[in-house]
Amino acid sequence: MTDTTEETFPDIREAVRRLCARFAGGYWRELDRDRKYPTEFVTALAQDGWLSVLIPEEYGGSGLGLAAATAVLEEVHRSGCNGGAAHAQMYTMGTVLRHGSAAQKEKYLPKVASGELRLQAFGVTEPTSGTDTTRIRTFARREGDHYVVNGQKIWISRAEHSDLMVLLARTAPREASAKSSDGISVFLVDMREALGNGLTIRPIRTMLNHATTELFFDDMKVPAENLIGEEGKGFRYILSGMNAERILIASECIGDARFFIDRASAYASERSVFGRPIGENQGVQFPIARAYVQTEAAARMVAHAASLFDAGKPAGTEANMAKMLASEASWYAADMCVQTHGGFGFAEEYDIERKFRETRLYQVAPISTNLILSHVATHVLGLPKSF
Repeated sequence: MTDTTEETFPDIREAVRRLCARFAGGYWRELDRDRKYPTEFVTALAQDGWLSVLIPEEYGGSGLGLAAATAVLEEVHRSGCNGGAAHAQMYTMGTVLRHGSAAQKEKYLPKVASGELRLQAFGVTEPTSGTDTTRIRTFARREGDHYVVNGQKIWISRAEHSDLMVLLARTAPREASAKSSDGISVFLVDMREALGNGLTIRPIRTMLNHATTELFFDDMKVPAENLIGEEGKGFRYILSGMNAERILIASECIGDARFFIDRASAYASERSVFGRPIGENQGVQFPIARAYVQTEAAARMVAHAASLFDAGKPAGTEANMAKMLASEASWYAADMCVQTHGGFGFAEEYDIERKFRETRLYQVAPISTNLILSHVATHVLGLPKSF
């Protein structure tokens, strides 16, 4: 299949395709059955430098922009692999890069870039607050040269497979703060030291192999030197990282959509029923064509959002719209692909049912479609807020 969009970063894409070819469907199916983490795949991505493309060269990374990173993750997903096991290594370090001290950058970023340290966990969401981040309850209390953390997080992916975690916690009560977003701080937690010393990780089994967990903090100590930036200013520190996350995940959705379109187009051309290929029937070919149109349109929004981000311009609205359009395009393509394959779409060996489950996540995470619509309604259109 030929895309109407001009292929960006062709050398990067070709190299990623070659890497992904070493991890074909059988590899992912075996992991999926037992909910195992794709350690070999993540290691290969790190060793080839794909997880450090956003880290400046002075710290051992490639020093490329978000547009290059979207090309990496799009190809990972179009190849039938899953970047969800590793993509946080790309954007989570941004909080340290943009707001960390010189000492923190020198200490951590080169090791993150080389893959020696895994910075995969991003501790934000809590059971009682959901996406209302200003209402988190996890609290970090300063005691001398360290903070004592108590609280709980949920839907924290890759916590069992990460050495470090960027943790968001209150350092001042919400009701005592001038703004609801004040009094929130960001910490870099060494999970190797914290596990069993105030940190408990509880895996959550879900419909897909996403290595997600629930975290419990019981008097967990964090050195004061691991505070990122100023105390109480952490909410704004993580916003740019959230925009990067949404754009990168949107690129994964584009990759998923193209995976489904590729598979459906090939199957519809080869599968013969009633003496002719099923792709001759407009009832089969039109949904495939519609999926392609939606995907191409969404891909342009993703590219636009990434270009704004790389230029240092405000990109919050565009990041949200890119994530919404791309996730809806991938979900439509997934449903279309299953329908095109009929019963074979449910067969494990075709990899479609696995990818179907994986791409469904992005209607919900990292932000739901309804909250994106609320953002556009209130921040762009000036409509009154409902909450």
